[in-house]
Amino acid sequence: MTLNIGGTDRIIRIVAGLLLTGLAATGAVGWWGWLGIVLLATGAIGWCPPYAIFGISTCATKPKA
Repeated sequence: MTLNIGGTDRIIRIVAGLLLTGLAATGAVGWWGWLGIVLLATGAIGWCPPYAIFGISTCATKPKA
């Protein structure tokens, strides 16, 4: 499993996941807020299955020597 989520993308996913999960826990949003757990998980491990399927990567590329 190769990382396909870059640093900025990971931070956004984790913050959004925490926000959605917190809102769901307080009842401010419906059940769909619990989908924030998926954002937390993908941000934590740095790999996103849809990104892998479509060949997307937000990781910084290393310059070729």
